[in-house]
Amino acid sequence: MKTPFTRALGVLALLLLAAPAFAQNTPVGTWRTIDDETGEPKSLVRIFEEGGVLVGEIQTLLPEGRRCTPCARRYEGQDLRGERIITGLTRNGTRNEWTGGRIIDPASGRTYSMTARLDGANRLVLRGYVLGIRALGRNQTWERVR
Repeated sequence: MKTPFTRALGVLALLLLAAPAFAQNTPVGTWRTIDDETGEPKSLVRIFEEGGVLVGEIQTLLPEGRRCTPCARRYEGQDLRGERIITGLTRNGTRNEWTGGRIIDPASGRTYSMTARLDGANRLVLRGYVLGIRALGRNQTWERVR
């Protein structure tokens, strides 16, 4: 006869075995960007697949309804919803890394080469760099929203 304790153990074991099947191993989804200086949420970016590569668009600036300021002349005072800031990321053969992309920083207006790697299911580490040299760059970590 099964006791409530053995039933609970059985359910727990099934959940633990099924967990890897539910883990997300792709950056497709919505991510909260974090300001490097203040540590405050800055925007929500939706990453999706288009034509076999990953791209990303700003969904909203945070706090909700904020306009881009201070930003590069092209973006200053703009509502950046729908602005594509990530292009060209492709999986490099590993389960959790994407390379060959480009990312735009609306604050400076500059475009950087980039890579992205998942650090668990809910953290995305992006590295933006210049001149094709990863050592000449910096990392930024985004948090998965959905």
